[in-house]
Amino acid sequence: MLTKTFGSAVQGVNAYTIIIEVVVSAGTGFNVVGLPDNAIKESQQRIEAALKFRGYRMPRTKTVVNMAPADIRKEGAAYDLPIALGILHASQQLNTERLPEYIIMGEMALDGELRPIRGVLPIAIQARKEGFKGIILPKQNAEEAAIVNNLDVIAVSSMQEAIDFFEGRLDIAPTVVDTRELFQHSVNKYTADFADVQGQENIKRALEIAAAGGHNVIMIGPPGAGKTMLAKRLPSILPPLSMQEALETTKIHSVAGKLGGGGLLSSRPFRAPHHTISDVALVGGGGNPQPGEISLAHNGVLFLDELPEFKRTVLEVMRQPLEERRVTISRAKVSIEFPANFMLIASMNPCPCGYYNHPEKECVCGPGVVQKYLNKVSGPLLDRIDLHVEVTPVTFDQMTETRKAETSADIQPRVDRARAVQETRFRDYADIHSNAMMPPQMVKDICAISEEGRTLLKTAMERLGLSARAYDRILKVARTIADLAGAEAIQLPHLAEAIQYRSLDREGWAG
Repeated sequence: MLTKTFGSAVQGVNAYTIIIEVVVSAGTGFNVVGLPDNAIKESQQRIEAALKFRGYRMPRTKTVVNMAPADIRKEGAAYDLPIALGILHASQQLNTERLPEYIIMGEMALDGELRPIRGVLPIAIQARKEGFKGIILPKQNAEEAAIVNNLDVIAVSSMQEAIDFFEGRLDIAPTVVDTRELFQHSVNKYTADFADVQGQENIKRALEIAAAGGHNVIMIGPPGAGKTMLAKRLPSILPPLSMQEALETTKIHSVAGKLGGGGLLSSRPFRAPHHTISDVALVGGGGNPQPGEISLAHNGVLFLDELPEFKRTVLEVMRQPLEERRVTISRAKVSIEFPANFMLIASMNPCPCGYYNHPEKECVCGPGVVQKYLNKVSGPLLDRIDLHVEVTPVTFDQMTETRKAETSADIQPRVDRARAVQETRFRDYADIHSNAMMPPQMVKDICAISEEGRTLLKTAMERLGLSARAYDRILKVARTIADLAGAEAIQLPHLAEAIQYRSLDREGWAG
């Protein structure tokens, strides 16, 4: 007897349907075909133990399980449940005609209990797209799948519950989540606040500009000056995620298995990988390509602390994603694209000892060591960072000041107003939402400057030896400063402030 059940496989951030055909016929043996990996091949042992535990029998005749399309590799233990139900139906131990109406996924324990799986959101989206009535999956994943409307999400805790549901002995109400209400009640809630930072007004200003225009920032200063503290507070002034951004972000975290059974992500991600991270872990990849840290930071912030300590190869692979806001991973048979629209916030010491240019402590690094340390970060990468900010230590008087600093709640409305201006400006462009995302051809029109401004910028470029990319970035930052000020055109003070944020381009900065 031939039985068909339907599962799903995730490739990149999208899913595609897998047809699982089970035939029980004369002979002996159990075979899974269709390019299964070892986890799927081992499913026989899990399924056999679970069936026996629940009072069913594994057919002692020949059982063949085919997973189509047969030319695409299938991975993971999430196919245990659809294979088990297919075997039961093919061996006439399960009496139902409803199996083809549902996508079925779930990893089974030896007693038939179900364990959570990855990538549920893209699987549910694809199931609705292909017209399935619903999806059967472990209870831990139900809230995530229920984000997708017009799809019956049937949450089961064991194989037995799935069998009882199909045979009509158990009525399971579909899991329902009010996505809009969930999204509205889960507004950005950050424990870190800019009110915690005493002094550092110029750095707060730079981060406000970065948040308003989606710009990349590098902070350079001695240890203990507050670089990490400031970076961790940046998400608290970013605009709240839109519903579309929340779905995109949740999809990536679902594929990577980072949701932990939760539903829709409503806060912008903040990723801070350690400097020992590998190229693949940062950008993504592997045999079955998985999203890396830059994709997990999509629509949020990627913070690289102690930038020169990262391997040079790791930093260089970021150059293209910083420009294109996506990363493409190519394999012999498949090419997968992950979104990577993130803000890069980097911090570094000015030298190995950390005290070059310190107002009180003396640098003990030898001649040429400072420049060699700074050279660990390549020029092309620095070119792609819009704001270079020098962080100086906070004085005792600033630390003990009783005057309350501006809170994140004070700063965010200004950022929101600037972003609203940009949304209106780029409403006709689907892929552009902030000044930092403008392509070079658009910069000339939107970031037009006066003759005096052109003279100022020409002088600055000649003195600092700036590249054409740095020229564009200065204009983009100036446009954001003008947006924060509510100005129609870029004025000289806006341009001067933007030029000031190219400190690492200055000749002789490191002596």
